[in-house]
Amino acid sequence: GAPTISIFLKPPGVIPPGGSTTICCRCQCDNGNFVLYKKGHQFRTLELRGGRVEFSISNATEEDAGAYSCHYMDGGTVLARSDTVEVIVQEFRLPKPVLSVLPGHEVDARTQVIFHCTIAHSHAGCFLYLEGQVKAILLSKEGDNYFNLSHAHKGNEGRYSCQCFTKDASSFKWSPVSKTLDLVVR
Repeated sequence: GAPTISIFLKPPGVIPPGGSTTICCRCQCDNGNFVLYKKGHQFRTLELRGGRVEFSISNATEEDAGAYSCHYMDGGTVLARSDTVEVIVQEFRLPKPVLSVLPGHEVDARTQVIFHCTIAHSHAGCFLYLEGQVKAILLSKEGDNYFNLSHAHKGNEGRYSCQCFTKDASSFKWSPVSKTLDLVVR
């Protein structure tokens, strides 16, 4: 079958003007090139090294915002396509949230783990990010931004962070991304 490509932002989350992020593309592939597409147009080509390539965006502006995807090419043939990752560049207008985890950073397999994102703003919603994943988790909001992981397993290990937002009729307002927190499952 065709190889699968994963695409993600490192660090994940919305970035401020002047900020930076790296678009990472990974593949169980041999030789060939990765072509980065932005809004459906070919943007940049990089040679595959060790199954991954990284495209850096620094000193970000509105021009850098948009939907990016990776295509794995051999010669002129597209062998595989990634999902799309959205780069959002916006001023931060909310305070920085704090991410905590209970019962702690190291847990035994099958333990219940609760991530909690705290922000000094009563109506903010928050996303939980796991580095290496393109999809963020929208935290449940009953006055409390938390995510309950009922049976932790090795696949839940990694570097987590959270970012909060408010939405009114015309726009989103974002917080910076919290400090990261590493979860280890024994």
